[in-house]
Amino acid sequence: MAGQRPINADVPPPEAPTPRVARRRKPVPAALKAVGGLFALAIVFIVAAILGGGGGGKGSTTDTPAPVVGGGHAEPTPSTPASELGYPQFATANTTRVGGSEPASTAAGVALAAYPSTEPAQRPAAVSLVDAADWRGAIAASVLMAAPVRAPVLVSEAAGLPDATAQALEALDPQGSDATGGTQVFALGGAAAPADRRTKSVKATGIGAAAAIAALRDELVKGPPHHVIVAPADQPAFAMPAAAWAARSGDPVLFSASGKLPTPTAAALKRHPHAPAYVLGPSSAISSNVVREVGEIVDRVRRVSGEDPVANAIALARYSGGGFGWNVNDPGHGFVIANEAEPLDAAAAAALSASGTWGPLLLTDSADTLPSALRGYLLDVKPGYTTDPTRAFYNHVWVIGDEEAIDVNQQAEINQLAELAKIGGEP
Repeated sequence: MAGQRPINADVPPPEAPTPRVARRRKPVPAALKAVGGLFALAIVFIVAAILGGGGGGKGSTTDTPAPVVGGGHAEPTPSTPASELGYPQFATANTTRVGGSEPASTAAGVALAAYPSTEPAQRPAAVSLVDAADWRGAIAASVLMAAPVRAPVLVSEAAGLPDATAQALEALDPQGSDATGGTQVFALGGAAAPADRRTKSVKATGIGAAAAIAALRDELVKGPPHHVIVAPADQPAFAMPAAAWAARSGDPVLFSASGKLPTPTAAALKRHPHAPAYVLGPSSAISSNVVREVGEIVDRVRRVSGEDPVANAIALARYSGGGFGWNVNDPGHGFVIANEAEPLDAAAAAALSASGTWGPLLLTDSADTLPSALRGYLLDVKPGYTTDPTRAFYNHVWVIGDEEAIDVNQQAEINQLAELAKIGGEP
């Protein structure tokens, strides 16, 4: 494995992350406005077809206003499904943005990107409704996106379903299956659930919710996991990459405090003592004492870590050992990039790591500047060709969130780093 970041080693505590501060958005370059307008125009009709033509409820219709084209920037009005659901609004040659302004619309957009739902075969059998106030439970719920359940995450609230979630649920129209036990909606934690769907509820929250979801996963899959992830309960940015891996692998995510292994997590580990445990994050997030506690319960425990959240995500992307880890150290892969300040976005985006171009979740620590470590990693896996670009490997990157999370200038740099480049050979 060709890793450049600390893996399986304790590191000094990172500096506390700087809270995100609201700022004025930078003006979008005119050329990008034009491209974005054309893409937004297309998306209006795509989402209108999903919600109106092939949607969920019987006899349901959706009136979508005709988009206004002109002035160099056409986009759906705030009342259209495209803007409400955060469906991919802007694309470059190598990136696609799911630009919800909050996790509910982002999750709805991701779910529809993974499951267009214009035909019954394109719909998921079930969805997971997670509580917007519980990022730990949401990240743990990502495991239900893995086979055979394949339930994407939607975001709910105790007061009810956000509009974006309600619309997405209607369009996805899950019907249940043998793999879901007939369940159409898994309502987790304090998430409100619709009354007209067959629902299975998990009422625990936080660390307890993760343990309960791991037990639900065992029930549905009817077998033990190959591995178990133990993620930091108090530093969400270090836990975020676990969501993508859980969705891809079916390995459940459990949580631990920095200094002591919580009782629900210990009990969950005891159910599968032969499943190797992988502790995600440095010793500042989960101490060596906790690693030893885990090692007393399971046969094998390893740490995968980076010195900060950006490096930590790269470490998991690079890692490979015992069948665990993405082992993405070469070109030809999908990637998902989110802002480390938005832990719920990790769960919202998890379906993109388990469908399409399947790939790890990477993190940026800034809305407008690509971290040097992330730039270096993307350069390291940048695709190239010598004579025939049509026979090359390609990278594709999903960008998660609106421009307050990752602005268009950073997206443009990501696109350049993912671009296929000519290397050697004749000109």
